[in-house]
Amino acid sequence: YQRRVHGIQQSRIMGVDHRRLHKHVSKAKKNVLSKNLYMKLLIKLFKFLVRRAGKPFHKAILRRLMLSKVHRPPMSISRLSRLQKGKLDKTIVVVATVTDDERLLEVPKMNICALKFTSAAKQRILKAGGSVMTLDQLIVKNPLGTNTVLLLSLIHI
Repeated sequence: YQRRVHGIQQSRIMGVDHRRLHKHVSKAKKNVLSKNLYMKLLIKLFKFLVRRAGKPFHKAILRRLMLSKVHRPPMSISRLSRLQKGKLDKTIVVVATVTDDERLLEVPKMNICALKFTSAAKQRILKAGGSVMTLDQLIVKNPLGTNTVLLLSLIHI
């Protein structure tokens, strides 16, 4: 049975919902516009790890890799040394560039994994007896991400 109200044809059949006409579309990023091959390979690697291992560590890193460069600001070694207190035996993981901070006089021994390092930051960390590695080296050394601390850099917009 059909009837017209205000020029619109309405159905009197029970259970018909005309309000939900459009499907819900996910707004999660599926691919990256970057032409950097290293980034594309890292994303491919972490997509595989998320699919096969399904660990929250891999999901968090993949989500941060998919961010634009504006939302992946650099992190200084002074901030890393401050946030490292109480976590001396763990590897610090940052999905950003690690930069040097000349105001920090003594760099503590740190194990850091990051997307990139500036040459000065890398030299100072190695000189202090710490270790530096990239994300692909971390996955070879520690596939499940155990004994790591995932840090997020501050975004000032």
